[in-house]
Amino acid sequence: MFLNFFIPKEMNYQQTLRWLFSQLPVYQLQGATAYKEDLTNSLLLAEHLNNPENHLKCIHVGGTNGKGSTSHLLASVLQEAGYKVGLYTSPHLKDFRERIKVNGKEIAEDYVCDFVEENKSFFEEKELSFFEMTVGLAFNYFVSQNTDINIIEVGMGGRLDATNIISPILSVITNISKDHTQFLGTNLQSIAMEKAGIIKGNIPVVIGEYTPETKEIFTAKAKEMQSDIYFASDLITQSYPSALVGDYQVHNKKTALQSIRVLQQLEHFVISEENIKNGFINVINNTGLQGRWQQLKEFPKVIADTAHNKNGLEIVINQIQKENFEKLHFVLGVVNDKDLDEILPLFPKNATYYFCKPNIPRGLDAFILQQKAIGFNLNGKVYDSVSNAYQSAIESANKSDFIYVGGSTFVVAEVL
Repeated sequence: MFLNFFIPKEMNYQQTLRWLFSQLPVYQLQGATAYKEDLTNSLLLAEHLNNPENHLKCIHVGGTNGKGSTSHLLASVLQEAGYKVGLYTSPHLKDFRERIKVNGKEIAEDYVCDFVEENKSFFEEKELSFFEMTVGLAFNYFVSQNTDINIIEVGMGGRLDATNIISPILSVITNISKDHTQFLGTNLQSIAMEKAGIIKGNIPVVIGEYTPETKEIFTAKAKEMQSDIYFASDLITQSYPSALVGDYQVHNKKTALQSIRVLQQLEHFVISEENIKNGFINVINNTGLQGRWQQLKEFPKVIADTAHNKNGLEIVINQIQKENFEKLHFVLGVVNDKDLDEILPLFPKNATYYFCKPNIPRGLDAFILQQKAIGFNLNGKVYDSVSNAYQSAIESANKSDFIYVGGSTFVVAEVL
C-alpha cells in the first residue's frame, strides 16, 4: 500500500509576500533606503533569468502622473483588438498580484511562490531590491505566457528605473511635475531629464503634457536618439467616452490615443476605431484598474482617488468643488516624505478632516499631519487607523454630503 504524503513548498503565498516585503528594501514602504542608483542589479538579474526582456515586445510608460491610467487604457484597447497583453504596473492597492496581469488576469499565486523559491538564493546573494525582483518576475511571467505585447510602467524616474533594461517599440511619457524630488531633482528640467532616460535610439516617443522647459528637454533627447517625437496634447483633438471619469483623465486619454495612432503605423498592429472606443469604455472591466476617482458609495457620495502630489491633487480638488454637496469631508493621510507646505494649501478650509496614518513604515503620524494642517486652517480630528477615520466620516456625513478619501495610494488601498 502506497501513501501519498503532501510535501509543502518552502513558502506559501502569504509567506512569500512577507519575505518579499520585509526582507528586502522596497520603496513604497521604506522610501529613500530602497532607491538604487544604477541598473547593475537589474542587468545581473536579467542575465540570471536568461534575459526574458529580449523576448518581449514592449511599450514603456513613464511620467509623474497618469502612468497607471495611460497604461491601463493602452492595455484595454489592445485587448479589444485581440492581442494577448501583459501589463506591469505599480504600486498595487490590495494584492501584490495586481502588478502583473495578462489580459486583466492577475499572475497566479503559485507562479509567484515558485519564482521566489527558485531564485531566492540569487536574490539574497546580490541583495536585490523588491522592485528589481518584481520586474524580473514580470518579464519572466510574460515570456511564459507568450504575450503579443506588454505595457511596462516605470516605477520611479526612468533613466535608472529597473524597467529601463527593455528595448521597447514605443516610449510614452505622460507628464512632468515635482514628485520624489529627493531622488529625481528639485526642478522640472532635472526631473524631465530623468524621465527622458526611457527614450531609446530610433524608437518613437509620445509626450502627453509638457511645459516650455520640459519640451526643450524632450525635444533635445529625441533628436540625440534620432527618435520621432509626438506631443499628444497638440496632436489629439478627438475624444472618446471612458469609464475613467476623473478630470485628469482628459490628458491620459489623449496620451493613450496618440500612442495608439503611432502603434497603428508600427509593427503591423491592427487596431480599429471600434477597438479604441470599446477599450476606453471597458477599461475597468478589461484591466481591473482601481482607485482613480472611484465611487464607493452614493448617499453620501464617496470618492477615493490615488492622487498624491501637487499636480494631481490640484485637478482632483478642483473636480470636487464642481460637485453638489451640503458638507465636505476629507479622510486624509500621507507618507512622511510628502512636501506638506506644497500640498496642504490646495485643500479647502470649509471641510471636516479625518486625519490618519497609512499602515506602512513610511506613513506620517496623524498628529503631525493634523498640527501641520491646522497651520493652513484645515481642522479635524486624529484617528488611530484609516478604517476608523473612514468609518467616522461615514457616520458623521449626511446623505447629501461628499466624502473624499485620499492623500496617499496607501490610504485608498486600506479603504478598498
